[in-house]
Amino acid sequence: VHRMDGPVIENGFVAISGSKIAQVGPIENCPKNWTGDVFDAQGGHISPGFIDTHCHLGMFGDALGFESDDGNEETDPCTPHLRAIDAINPLDRCFSEAREAGVTTVLTGPGSANPISGEFAAIKTDGRWVDAMVVKAPISMKLALGENPKQVYHNRDETPVTRMAIAAIIRENLRKALEYGEKLDKADEDTDPPDYDAKLEALLPVVRGKLPVHIPAHRASDIVTGVRIAREFHLKCVIVHGTASHLIVDFLQEEGVPVITGPCLGDRSKPELTDMSLKTPSLLHKGGVPFAICTDHPEVPIQYLPLCAALAVKGGLDKETALSAITINAAKIAGLDEDLGSLTPGKEADIVVTDRHPLEVTGNVRAVFIGGRRI
Repeated sequence: VHRMDGPVIENGFVAISGSKIAQVGPIENCPKNWTGDVFDAQGGHISPGFIDTHCHLGMFGDALGFESDDGNEETDPCTPHLRAIDAINPLDRCFSEAREAGVTTVLTGPGSANPISGEFAAIKTDGRWVDAMVVKAPISMKLALGENPKQVYHNRDETPVTRMAIAAIIRENLRKALEYGEKLDKADEDTDPPDYDAKLEALLPVVRGKLPVHIPAHRASDIVTGVRIAREFHLKCVIVHGTASHLIVDFLQEEGVPVITGPCLGDRSKPELTDMSLKTPSLLHKGGVPFAICTDHPEVPIQYLPLCAALAVKGGLDKETALSAITINAAKIAGLDEDLGSLTPGKEADIVVTDRHPLEVTGNVRAVFIGGRRI
């Protein structure tokens, strides 16, 4: 039993009551008067449900092309008012592939076309309508630096086409949100509030420190720019991808900024990926930088999240640390660790049973439970 909040239990059990974990321990402590169903792991492994902290599941339809491509609104570089929940298609077949692989929770949302892209949502992977699947929405505001917005708006011959303009657009709108909030606070019987602005309303929880920003950045200089902007506006910041983050581990450790690494399973297909390495998670870990591992689905298909963690083992991590990057550490970085990420009594019973270690490439998933229900 891989508890993730303590040592592995070599011969153990997990008891579920309703939708929660009730008890975890050595098999000799298993309740003798248990009256519920019993699932025998048959010498296999029990671990928490896997969490992908950055993907676009349900936003880009599988094999459907433009009709189901709802990840990038490439008509305006500032779109904080876009909500992932309005685009997610839970009936996309990739949700079933996620479940079958043991991925029970994902953070999903818009792509990186815009400097300010919109709201991400944390959702379970089981359900037919998104409202019943939401764990927390919004879970973060998505910003984007570097090559993606540059390329999108260069092709349109519009601003921004430089890194300077990308940062300037982000700063301009964060400043506007601060001023908008100040005017709202000062409004009273004698002073009218400002006209409603959907974009600035969406940015208010960001500039007030209530909603973190997740900033995709590959190049080291872009990572530093993201942290710089976050520091200027006192934002809660997480770096996503962080392809070159291993080159500035000391900076990230000093700033206390976590990194969601990946995807690592692919080609160095563009200049920003020049420094891609399987050693990145290991070097972050050695440098004391909190990290998780993601697929960036559909860049890497969602079902290969455990494989991405296994590749981090090949890059130098031990297996349990790599497993924590898609369970408890992923939950901590997402701000969901009170309910998810470990087999702790009182937490939600999201559980994966595998026939060997969860990161063993040739292993198979025997059973998946979400909220205590075998799916």
